Amino acid sequence: MNTLTAPTVLNQLKALSHEIRFELVRYLAGGERCVCDLEALLILPQSKVSYHLAILRDAELVSAEQRGKNTYYALRLDQLFALGGSFLSEIFVQSPALTHQDYSIC
Repeated sequence: MNTLTAPTVLNQLKALSHEIRFELVRYLAGGERCVCDLEALLILPQSKVSYHLAILRDAELVSAEQRGKNTYYALRLDQLFALGGSFLSEIFVQSPALTHQDYSIC
């Protein structure tokens, strides 16, 4: 994803749609966690956890902070809450009015 443009609603939903990434978000909802903690919770190797965290980071749904040799991740609540509103706004857009019809075209 281009770092100069903000992720779209669809990009963020795609990032959340994988079950490992969804589980990561659920664990991070309990607070900031180190990668090693997430590895243990998911019973997955560090490389796989880091791969999925990178996707969530690119979608701007999590933030990362390096502390010594460990990286800590946290949810970006502002982005998650905005995603909910943006998702609904994109679904319930004003659709063009149909011309008058005496019967269904279906």
